[in-house]
Amino acid sequence: MKRVLRLLAVSCVLLGLLGGSALAATTFINIGTGSTGGTYYPVGAAMCKIWNDAIPGLKASAQSTGGTVHNLQLMGNKEAEGGFLDGLYYFAYLGKGKYEGNAQSNLRALVPLYAEPVHILVAKGSGIKSLKDFKGKRVSIGAVASGTEVTAKELLKIAGLNPDKDIKPENLGLADTAQAFSNKQIDAAITVGAVGIAGVVEAATMGVVEFIDLPEGQIKQANGRMPYYVPFTIPANTYKGQPNGVKTVASWNIIGVRNDLDPDLAYKMTKALFEHKKDLMNVSARMEAMTPENVKVILIPLHIGAKKYYKEVGAVTM
Repeated sequence: MKRVLRLLAVSCVLLGLLGGSALAATTFINIGTGSTGGTYYPVGAAMCKIWNDAIPGLKASAQSTGGTVHNLQLMGNKEAEGGFLDGLYYFAYLGKGKYEGNAQSNLRALVPLYAEPVHILVAKGSGIKSLKDFKGKRVSIGAVASGTEVTAKELLKIAGLNPDKDIKPENLGLADTAQAFSNKQIDAAITVGAVGIAGVVEAATMGVVEFIDLPEGQIKQANGRMPYYVPFTIPANTYKGQPNGVKTVASWNIIGVRNDLDPDLAYKMTKALFEHKKDLMNVSARMEAMTPENVKVILIPLHIGAKKYYKEVGAVTM
């Protein structure tokens, strides 16, 4: 009996050691995405599945967040290893704008994604023709702690409005913005998202919104104040009831990661995304724009692990 008990004791110790080793071998990473009504969250979930299937010992999870600003905050606090970031990442890295004195110097780029234009929507029949007409109106400016909120406020300033005094701001995500238009709870919205983004499709399909252009002068000012924004035209008939192209600005988004992410893991994550690109395109056709060649649109340093992959495929030389 004593012999059996000793064997059981040894077995338990061995199992405990093995279990501890298995646990230690698992790497957990958290990726900040965006609201559930946008593109970031479902694409982020698909990316995590690719990584978990392709990289032994990795357990990646996608977190629904307020968007870029929130993701940068999570990464800065080491609550996330990476995140979806719109062009605001450029100011965060340099320590400009709202990041003055708080440069996110540990930020690195992993993958270029696709262009995200600003969509300026107004309630159908409202008579609102320009951003100046937003004065006194109920305006959705994006979720709290999102890049959309930052962009919306900058565009309102360019139009000569004080975003804290001249409008009635509503911090709504894309899905809630569409519903608010339907319920006649808002008069206008400034939102940022890929061409054909679900929340805008929903509002347009319900027939409750119209699109307005940004004048050329405001486009130039936007580029001057936010260099990551470039002129862009949303193609005609992208959305229901949108027969003409819409002149606006757009920025390229990326997957950003912390500089302390293991180089070998960053390499494997980058490689896995490109090797399973079709899986991402099944979630969102706009992921077709994710190509190694588009690494040229990235405005901050690449993570050393990602750079290794781009060198292998000839997308970068240095």
